[in-house]
This record gives sequence, structure tokens and C-alpha cells, in this order.
Amino acid sequence: MPNLVVEYADPVAERVNVAGLLDDLHRVMVDSDLFEPDAVKTRGYPCHHWLIGDDGTRQTFIHLELSLLAGRTLEQKKPLVQALMAELEKHCGDINSLTIDVRDMDTNAFLKVSC
Repeated sequence: MPNLVVEYADPVAERVNVAGLLDDLHRVMVDSDLFEPDAVKTRGYPCHHWLIGDDGTRQTFIHLELSLLAGRTLEQKKPLVQALMAELEKHCGDINSLTIDVRDMDTNAFLKVSC
């Protein structure tokens, strides 16, 4: 069920092969052996409007948000996050800000319907 959402400042697409980045991040998720491969979902969204800091400088950024059903340990999540960041850095060395946020979802409040 993991959802990896990649949000990035518009100009990033001029300097980074976003489709290639998504492919490689998705592969890290699948290869982690923490999830059923068919359950892994990865997607990316450009951000058209953003501000950073007091002066609103339009620096570039890529932010990964990884939503997981609760139940995995820190010892399981930490190597995954490190592998995702390593892949991110390979693609995006000249981007101003690279961040990853892992969120545990409440299994009692999650619902999935397959059609």
C-alpha cells in the first residue's frame, strides 16, 4: 500500500529527468522487500507556486512524502529512507532542497477498494 509522492518546483523538470527519477525511486521501493511489489505506488507533481524563507526566494526543491500503513519499525524505515535519499541525490545534486517525510497511516482508518 505504500504511496510515494514526489513534489517538485516547476524548474526542476528543466534540470532533472523526472520520469527517470520516478522510475528509480519506485525501484528502490520495490527492491526494499518491505512491500508487495504490486502494492507500491509512485507519482510526481510539479509545484507551480511556492515561497521559501522570509524573502520568498524561489529556490528549487524536491520533497518526497512516503505514506505507509503503520506497523513497520524504525529499523525497517531508516534504510529505506537512506536508499531513497541516495537515489534522489544521484539525480538531483544541484537542487537547493531535498527532503523526505515518512508518515504512518492508521490501519483502522484506511480503506482500499480494488475494482
